[in-house]
Amino acid sequence: MAKNLVVIGTQWGDEGKGKIVDWLTDHAEGVVRFQGGHNAGHTLVIGQGSNQKEYKLNLVPSGIIRKNVDCFIGNGVVLDIEHLMHEIKTLEADGIEVKSRLFVSPGCPLILKHHIALDQGREAMRESKIGTTGKGIGPAYEDKVARRSLRVYDLLNPELFKKKLTEVMDYHNFVLQHYLKKDPIDVNEQFDLSMSHAEKIKPYLADVSQKLYEANAKNKNLLFEGAQGSLLDIDHGTYPYVTSSNCVSGQAAAGAGVGPHMLHYILGITKAYTTRVGGGPFPSELDIETEGTPGYQMSTKGKEIGTVTKRKRRCGWFDAAALKRSAMINSLTGLCITKLDVLDGIKKIGICVGYELDGQKIDLLPLGADQVERCKPIFIEVDGWDENTFGVKSWDKLPRNAQHYLKTLEKLCEVPIHVVSTGPERDETIVLKHPFE
Repeated sequence: MAKNLVVIGTQWGDEGKGKIVDWLTDHAEGVVRFQGGHNAGHTLVIGQGSNQKEYKLNLVPSGIIRKNVDCFIGNGVVLDIEHLMHEIKTLEADGIEVKSRLFVSPGCPLILKHHIALDQGREAMRESKIGTTGKGIGPAYEDKVARRSLRVYDLLNPELFKKKLTEVMDYHNFVLQHYLKKDPIDVNEQFDLSMSHAEKIKPYLADVSQKLYEANAKNKNLLFEGAQGSLLDIDHGTYPYVTSSNCVSGQAAAGAGVGPHMLHYILGITKAYTTRVGGGPFPSELDIETEGTPGYQMSTKGKEIGTVTKRKRRCGWFDAAALKRSAMINSLTGLCITKLDVLDGIKKIGICVGYELDGQKIDLLPLGADQVERCKPIFIEVDGWDENTFGVKSWDKLPRNAQHYLKTLEKLCEVPIHVVSTGPERDETIVLKHPFE
């Protein structure tokens, strides 16, 4: 009987999903991306010593590093074909066979040059920066909702594509010129570029929904790979400081074209502390600039630099109240805790267990950035540990205080911890209950 997993980030992204997806793919025959775009950044570290190789993926599912695993880009993803082709070329240069294993839904909305110009122009005008990557993701989703998107299958009909493109660019160029005071995008230049992309993308096109149903019927295990984090979800995150898509587990069904009954287990990836890139409220945030402080250790030892943005990630204590919100909206089956070793050597470790909001104590992250901004964190402290946890592969080899810390998180969040990642390599993993078994 097939078992299908959804892997979701439970914080503000950057939780280490790529490594876990790659590790889990040992038990899967297919990996599916179902939302977001090339604003996602998944880093995989394969091998050891001089044979170690690091892969940074944005669009191609993390399962591509495993031989004999099919990879799917579902209709919920907004697609920059130029970036996808660059990513494929980089993988093939490393000897990874992609063409026969990557399938792209024709229903993916296209990211075009005017989307990028709009994204960057709007962010430049904002007083309160949202922290967009400037890659055109938001404007592409806007066009989708407004029913004016050009989708991948439109590329197959050049005459109709040119007509639709002219209409939509007339609208967007007006905004670029007269509101954002930017240069317009040349329609013919965009059309020629899109037609060259059409020839490149054709070999990868497939009915992803049908292929996933067929794989499931053949009892093949599938893994649905989330991008960003649940607290950046367009509906359930700290709006408006969010991404432009749904990042929660339920989107796996809509963004890949499968029914909810095909999703059997939801694994929430969670750092042992909390980070956030870009603007927006962050109740448990710490100082990351002062040497010798816990926040500085998280930032430096954790190498907290955005894979896509290259910006320093803000760091703070673990926020159990925020995690409870993620557990609720994702229906989490189990947790995977990552980067535990970053906390090694910190004498006292804080955990945010709730907030004081307008004079009342609450233990669940509120809805909306304005309320979260007013939250004053309530902390408890637990004893840290001096021993090294990096690369530990069994629970009983963890320091007693590290075990106590993890058990405390489990109790506060009301979700069992099934996996602990203690390093970037595949085997640097403690398995308490394997999600596929």
